[in-house]
Amino acid sequence: MTGMAGATGAGPTRREAPRRSAGLRGRARRAALLALLAAAPVPAGAQEATRETREVKAPRGPTVAGYFFIGGRYQRVEDKTVMVGQMFVQSRRPAEVTQPYPVIMVHGVAQTGVNFLGTPDGRPGWAQTFVERGFQVYVVDQVGRGRSGTNPEVYGPYTRLSARTLEETYTGQEVYDLFPQAKLHTQWPGGAGVQGNPAFDQFMASQVPYLANSQQTEELVTPALLALVERVGPAILLTHGQGALFGWAVSDQRPDLVKAHVAVEPNGPPFFDVRFRGGKDFWERSGEGRARAYGITRMPLAFVPPVNAPEDLTVVQAKAPTAEGRIRCWLQGEPARKLPNLARVPAVIVTAEASFRAPTDGCTAAFLEQAGARPDTLRLVEAGIRGNGHMMMLEKNSDQVAGALIGWITGRAR
Repeated sequence: MTGMAGATGAGPTRREAPRRSAGLRGRARRAALLALLAAAPVPAGAQEATRETREVKAPRGPTVAGYFFIGGRYQRVEDKTVMVGQMFVQSRRPAEVTQPYPVIMVHGVAQTGVNFLGTPDGRPGWAQTFVERGFQVYVVDQVGRGRSGTNPEVYGPYTRLSARTLEETYTGQEVYDLFPQAKLHTQWPGGAGVQGNPAFDQFMASQVPYLANSQQTEELVTPALLALVERVGPAILLTHGQGALFGWAVSDQRPDLVKAHVAVEPNGPPFFDVRFRGGKDFWERSGEGRARAYGITRMPLAFVPPVNAPEDLTVVQAKAPTAEGRIRCWLQGEPARKLPNLARVPAVIVTAEASFRAPTDGCTAAFLEQAGARPDTLRLVEAGIRGNGHMMMLEKNSDQVAGALIGWITGRAR
């Protein structure tokens, strides 16, 4: 890739010209996407909608709700037989389903499906917004977490996020200013999302312990999500943060059943984690080893040529960021292996203006494009949606963000 250097410090690769063409095609796709979003109708419940609009767009008849569990097996633990590996799934649909594919919503680290059910200041959540637009919706709790059940005896140690960590990166980043976009955050209900703000206190109350072993999390959640897609699909995956790890894996395994993948600020950047520290040199690599051995996942993906071990993937780092306020990406060394299954699934990477993912999401998009997957990118600021952080589904303009996602889905799901 242009601007990448290997361990020997090699210069630009011979694939430089094709990559420039791919960049032009990407800009054309982005322009078409923004035009589509500008024309898309605002969903029911959007803050700028009138009362009459809400009534017209509401589903006919009552919303039908339920739940079930997917996966799970019995296991003997000392003198007890328990169930492990099960995943809780909450379903909701309008009386009349008008959209062709259901939407499966998958939350991120330390969270549960509660993120999609309502906002901390009491407004309806994305699940209801999508239902009002005619979608069948499924909301999950990751295996080993929340309503799926914790089980340290089987799953091992748990950990949890502190209030300070949530404030710094999720809800009150403008107070700490650890990355260039942090000061742009304006959408958390009630002002900065710090302790004492009632909306933050509600959000903090929703946090749960999660498995400390990230590799084990993928090993547990991916097969459960795959089973759900096989039960209710074809379907659309809407993942948030950590949830994208499972979304990429399931899309790779069943591209015939995943009709689209909306990756809201996916876990990343490829290969390594980063830590933000503020100032001019606002970031640094976190940890020695690869955080995601296969670039965007810890679990193997169907690369072509095949990858028999993570070491088969050579990693190089860009000499410079693609834009101010972003990190220098780690990508594959050329010639890059391809991901033909992911290339079959329409995908969009959604990034908020003031999120800690704003410096890194471009690297995830570049990794996928290098592998032939060519995702769309939706930077909310380019669609006129400003001031959001990572938890955009909980923020003041959450319905406006949902409208942008629905606009993309209705225009791109195959």
